[in-house]
Amino acid sequence: MTTVAIVYHTGTGHTGALAEAIAKGAASVENVTVHLLQITPQQIGEDGRWADSEIMAKLDAYDAIIFGCPTWMGSVSSVFKAFMEGTFSLWFDQRWKDKIAGGFTNSASQSGDKLSTLFQLSIFANQLSMIWVGLGDPPGNNQSTRSVNDINRLGTWLGMMSQSDGDRDATQAPPMSDRITGERYGRIPS
Repeated sequence: MTTVAIVYHTGTGHTGALAEAIAKGAASVENVTVHLLQITPQQIGEDGRWADSEIMAKLDAYDAIIFGCPTWMGSVSSVFKAFMEGTFSLWFDQRWKDKIAGGFTNSASQSGDKLSTLFQLSIFANQLSMIWVGLGDPPGNNQSTRSVNDINRLGTWLGMMSQSDGDRDATQAPPMSDRITGERYGRIPS
C-alpha cells in the first residue's frame, strides 16, 4: 500500500478545492491511500514557525507528500512559509529523503506569479532530499482551436497551477478544467 499526504494551506477555499481534486486522482490509483492535511494559522508558534507534532509524525510515515498553497504577492502564503520553516529539523535528519514530492498552487490572476511559488515548493522539497514530480500533461488553451476548458490550460510543468476568479467561491472556482488537471496530477506521484 502506497500512502500519499496532501499538505496544504487554503485562504478562500480555492486551493482546498484543488487539494480535494488532487486527492481524488491519487485515490483512484489502486493500492493508494490518501490523506488531506490542512495547515492553519493556529499552528504557528510565537517564533513564527509552524508546529504540529501530530501532523509531522503522520508526514514522516507517508511515501509521498504533495504540497499546496495559494500564491499571494508572488510567493507561497505566509502560513505555508511558516510550515516550511517549521520543518527545519528535517533537513539535518534527512527524514524525508527519497520521498516522492509534488506541488500545486492557485491564484486569482491568470499568471499571478504562480511559477515563483512552484519554484519555492520544489526547492523546499529538494532541500529535504525529496524526489520532485512535475505535471506531465501537454499545454491546453495555447492555440485558437483550444479553450479554457482544456486540461493544463495554464501550460505548466513544474507542478500543478490553477486560477480562480476572486469573486467566485470554492464551489465555482477553480474551473472544472483545473480540477480535472489536478486529478490527473494526483495520479502521477502515486
